[in-house]
Amino acid sequence: MKIVQHLAVTVRALTGAVFAAALLGIVGVNGAAAQKWPEKTARIVTPFGPGGGTDIFARMLAQRLSETMGQQFIVENRPGAGSTLGTEYVARAPADGYTFLMTSASFSFSPGLYPKLRYDPIRDFTRVSQVVQVPHVIVVIPSFPAKDLREFVKLARARPGEVLYASAGAGSAMHLAGALFGIVTKTQLTHVPYKGGGATTVAVMSGEATTAFNTIETALSLIRANRLRALAVSTRERAPALPDVPTAIEAGFKDYEAIGWFGLMAPAGTPSAIVEQLSAEVAKAMAAPAIRERTMAQGATPVGSTPAQFERFVREEVAKWTRIIREAGIKLD
Repeated sequence: MKIVQHLAVTVRALTGAVFAAALLGIVGVNGAAAQKWPEKTARIVTPFGPGGGTDIFARMLAQRLSETMGQQFIVENRPGAGSTLGTEYVARAPADGYTFLMTSASFSFSPGLYPKLRYDPIRDFTRVSQVVQVPHVIVVIPSFPAKDLREFVKLARARPGEVLYASAGAGSAMHLAGALFGIVTKTQLTHVPYKGGGATTVAVMSGEATTAFNTIETALSLIRANRLRALAVSTRERAPALPDVPTAIEAGFKDYEAIGWFGLMAPAGTPSAIVEQLSAEVAKAMAAPAIRERTMAQGATPVGSTPAQFERFVREEVAKWTRIIREAGIKLD
């Protein structure tokens, strides 16, 4: 009996030792990865072409990280298929801490827009940090008869289908912000897609379209020059760049919130120590006075969230926009 008890104790001790060794091994690998990283140039892939908001913020961040982390961070543009080509490329990249994705709100639209998506936006990525938040702003020409958002909605309800809203293309953030607005306000707006955000402001100013749900950076200078008038912003709080413009929630539409955002992700399986280290560096970068000033000049708000915060946000956004796309009946040919 004593021999059996002794053997049982020995087995438990050995099992505990093996488990502890394995755990220490995992911690050791993660710790070693963080201590050595980065040892070479890292890439930040953006699934859009040069010049847009994603590219601008990716380059701003890459420059700052290159200065603070002792290795170069370069931006690589891989546009195509509504941002899904570059996104899939990162999903399939080695999870070694040298390939990252700078993406936008379009990331959360893709599951609803593309039923045959070849990556899973939740399982195939590790969140690093939400870099910035960008409100949409509902714009009209200065002489438009509705002086505030409530009057605009009243007019739109009286003329179903006659209010034309311009967007940067089918499936774009502007398109979906307008679709959500129609659902929340129970108005029937007619979507008119253009090629790019700049074309939408021209369409509104020329009278081709009644309104647009621009991300703020595409309309800010025109609003300040009184060539466009802002009726409301789409975020829960007022935009620092337009402090006198109320939110749609303030105007009485409590369920209208459309958040534009840019964020950094890594392939699933990237060592957590690297992810945490990079997230901390992003937070420092977005808190730096020079970066904050440049970001807010674009009408955006610096964020620099933790991986856990960004994970919760992305899951909520994917679920929300998948539901809205289905409810609005949006399909891409």
